[in-house]
Amino acid sequence: MTTPEPSPSPQPTGPVSKDRVYRSPAGIAGGVLLLGIVLWLGIDALVVGEGDTPWIALAAMLLVVPLVAAYTLRPAVFAGEDRLRVRNPLRVVVLPWGEIASLRSGYSNEAVTAAGVKYQLWAVPVSLRARKKAARRESRRASGDARGAGRGGFGLTGQRASAMEPADGPVRAETDKVMDELRVLLETREKAETAQGEVTARWAYEIMAPALAGAILLTVLITTA
Repeated sequence: MTTPEPSPSPQPTGPVSKDRVYRSPAGIAGGVLLLGIVLWLGIDALVVGEGDTPWIALAAMLLVVPLVAAYTLRPAVFAGEDRLRVRNPLRVVVLPWGEIASLRSGYSNEAVTAAGVKYQLWAVPVSLRARKKAARRESRRASGDARGAGRGGFGLTGQRASAMEPADGPVRAETDKVMDELRVLLETREKAETAQGEVTARWAYEIMAPALAGAILLTVLITTA
């Protein structure tokens, strides 16, 4: 007699939630440019250099390339349903929403845990210039709305002033909008059972190890030259 095979467990049919990923376009563009210059100069020194020059160029690239990549290309913020994962230049921090006390914006954007520990969000940098620009645009929009209201509720284009307001509210800098989105996620998910746990952090040894090796090699070559 054959035993019946167990029926396969049902697979979820709903859409799989993906993390929202936030990165700095300016940082990525600057990083690509810097890496291109470093590699161009370094490879040129390796090919045409004489004496200790190729070794010094190799050591310098081993030191500089990981650090440039770490501070420009690597930073990212991954916002999921249950946790916020912050990939900074030299550390990766995972913060369950239930452990985040607040998301602060000042001269830098930070996640503050219930224990009072602050983690900077490198991928969401604060731009005071962008804030001032957004403030000027908001001021001009508000002035235009006031003039339109004084003319019976219509502006120069014949539309009501209220219709010209942005759908998402006042004009704000891009990174401030990102922080607003993260705060909404925090408010909606901080009490969820699956959003509880411990904060974990690990060092980016894949960045630190080659940079340290390059620094040691470069020091030895310079001191013994």
